[in-house]
Amino acid sequence: MGRKLVVIGADAAGMTAASMARRRDRDLDVVAYERTTWASYAACGEPYYIAGYVPELEDLVARTPEQFARAGIDLRLRHEVVAIDTAARTVTVHDLEADRTFEDGYDELLIATGARAFVPPIPGVDLDGVHTLRTLGDAEALRQVADGGQGNAVVVGGGYIGLEVAEAFHAKGWDVTVVEAAPAVLPRTLDTDLGLEVADRMRAMGLVVHVDAMVTAIEGDPAATKVVAGDLELPADVVVLGIGSRPVVEPAEAAGIALGPTGAIAVDDHQRTSAEHVWSAGDCAETSHRITGRPVNYHLGTVANKTGRVAGMNLTGGDFAFPGVLGSAITKVNELEIASTGLRRGDAEAAGFDAVDATVKGLTTAHYWPGHAEMTIRVTVERGSGRLLGAQIVGGPGAGKRIDVFATAIWQAMAAADLSWVDLSYAPPFSPVWDLVAIAARKAGQAAKG
Repeated sequence: MGRKLVVIGADAAGMTAASMARRRDRDLDVVAYERTTWASYAACGEPYYIAGYVPELEDLVARTPEQFARAGIDLRLRHEVVAIDTAARTVTVHDLEADRTFEDGYDELLIATGARAFVPPIPGVDLDGVHTLRTLGDAEALRQVADGGQGNAVVVGGGYIGLEVAEAFHAKGWDVTVVEAAPAVLPRTLDTDLGLEVADRMRAMGLVVHVDAMVTAIEGDPAATKVVAGDLELPADVVVLGIGSRPVVEPAEAAGIALGPTGAIAVDDHQRTSAEHVWSAGDCAETSHRITGRPVNYHLGTVANKTGRVAGMNLTGGDFAFPGVLGSAITKVNELEIASTGLRRGDAEAAGFDAVDATVKGLTTAHYWPGHAEMTIRVTVERGSGRLLGAQIVGGPGAGKRIDVFATAIWQAMAAADLSWVDLSYAPPFSPVWDLVAIAARKAGQAAKG
């Protein structure tokens, strides 16, 4: 009889690991438990479904239970793992539909419980009309609201999810207000001045943006009608909490599995936890930062898929070390593109680097090309060596994906001066003859030498 893998959580990391494990070991018995009604879906596409850019909710589903069954994976929806016994190598499962509890044994266990939306402890968060966005069910509820009429939408939080939801409701004709407690939007992604540039560009699009505004209450009875943030009283027909997410670690913690300094499950570079035969991947698990080597916990689809793949290889006898992450990310608000990778100057200095940065402004295409757009690039480097540490980009169409050039260069520990001479492609519809990537790298290299 073959060995048995039990997977807790059936989204990106969990089902990537399950699929990889089955490909590597055709005798492996794989059971995946998922407490919701959906599995293996593109959560990053949810705001675009709300906006109507993605027509059907099912379009976001990568693989169906029937497809997994044909691959030899027993996917059980509406089944919640409520306890883990690492000594007995069992899990306790509650069947939410049948309302019964049972035990299941495992040879290898993968914990891929993901993350949940953060809900702040303020009055009114439980009122009707207050939403979070994490699952496909959340997305369906918000799509119905967005399609049901127009009014005032208040988005609490100016991070990636907050801005993407703001765009979605704006696209549906709603009056949208974004409220961010930090001095600028995207506070964990951009330096403050670049975040303020984004906020100004959003205001020019017709969105209302308040920064340095901490929400203290949501009022209404029984449905939300107002959001209070200091002296601000904002009318609201719908409120969306986009304040980030937290790793779901309770089952692992209760089982005595170690958590790391980020609050997520501690794993080594093979995705092993502190318990034998127990692995973890995705949003609930830590990874290491490629530059600093320190533990981080990024809730990104790219990281979930990669760490799930590594776990699936290694729990079936492989020997592959996950090489770390840079936190590369990209988003947009209407035509404005925003991207970042690696470390900002403040982050680099906090990690012990003597860092300096350089900022350049230019165009996405040749100046004479119709529809050219403005772009700002900031590059962070190590003083002296000029080693690339990070980059931030804000600009019009065509700006954002330039971040991948920086991510590649940083991954390979290139110096800024070397990147400035890389043979980048050129044609007037795509870039100036000197792409702003090369100019920014050159300026950063000069700054590194003082």
